[in-house]
Amino acid sequence: MEHNSIDEEIKKLSRQINILIWVLVLGIVVFVVSLNRDFFFGSLTSGKIETPTAGIAPAAEEKKSTLWEAPDVETIADAAQKEKVKYGKELIAHTAKYLGTKGSVLQISNGMNCQNCHLEAGTKPWGNNYGSVASLYPKFRARSGTTENIYKRVNDCFERSLNGKALDTMGNEMQAIKAYIEFLGTNVEKGKKAEGSGFKDLAFMDRAADPTKGKLVYEQKCQSCHQADGQGQLLADGSEYSFPPLWGKNSYNDGAGLYRITNFAKYVKYNMPLGANYENPQLTDEEAWDVAAFINSQSRPHISVPKDWPDKSKKPIDHPFGPYADKFTEKQHKYGPWKPIDEERKKMEAMAKKSN
Repeated sequence: MEHNSIDEEIKKLSRQINILIWVLVLGIVVFVVSLNRDFFFGSLTSGKIETPTAGIAPAAEEKKSTLWEAPDVETIADAAQKEKVKYGKELIAHTAKYLGTKGSVLQISNGMNCQNCHLEAGTKPWGNNYGSVASLYPKFRARSGTTENIYKRVNDCFERSLNGKALDTMGNEMQAIKAYIEFLGTNVEKGKKAEGSGFKDLAFMDRAADPTKGKLVYEQKCQSCHQADGQGQLLADGSEYSFPPLWGKNSYNDGAGLYRITNFAKYVKYNMPLGANYENPQLTDEEAWDVAAFINSQSRPHISVPKDWPDKSKKPIDHPFGPYADKFTEKQHKYGPWKPIDEERKKMEAMAKKSN
């Protein structure tokens, strides 16, 4: 009897241990599944299993989310202000319709639209957008050697990129453009530069940019929209361009920011041909540099700006016109290679700091 009782106790204890082991195993399984729910069950909203993103993707997504995004005009509560901002946006998107050669308000520009250079009405990431204009202006600009306000900056574009005349700063059109630009910057802290504004950096080549190679790129990737002669395509009514001219009498003049090859190369690399963006560029780095050299080697209007760059040492390394504060030729400044110029400039700046 006593022996049977011991056997029963052992069996009972064994069953309890087995139960505890299974409970423990089940607990571990539940814990692991809870940490990896998307892997085991997929998205509950999609109804299908989705594999977890690779290690680099979350970082890329995080990077993407930090880029500036334009606020929505429809969120403006004041009706009068909303209409003013909306008119400013319309002027940026369809400048020629109001202020071009056949403008309904004034005829003071070459027929291009502001958004031909400032894409998507100045809102596209790395598309030369207006995200940081309100936060950074007024600011000192070495080109003029003065502190400039938004009015000056806008009129620079009218006189250079649109090869036209300056707007009346107190007129309805300038006030609307200023209101729109300031609205776009309402989500950027004063004094800060928004990520994704301006141009995305592009590494220098070891050689000069080559217009001859660039011509081939243009023929393959660009001329279907901008035409073989670079004169773009007008709408049927002639009011504005569906694709702007890249050279010739109706294009930007040689004082415009895009006449600098480093600016144009960055612009086309992350925005052209049609459909390209910073996430999905369609040109290689060399193609971008070379096509920029080809386009900016073509004839275009000239503007006399003798007061530009009063301090020659502050000229950008790719400024196409001398004189310069260094020994490099005008041709090398325009087409490169720019690495030697950049290295020389850094040495000079370091020596200047040391002497001070």
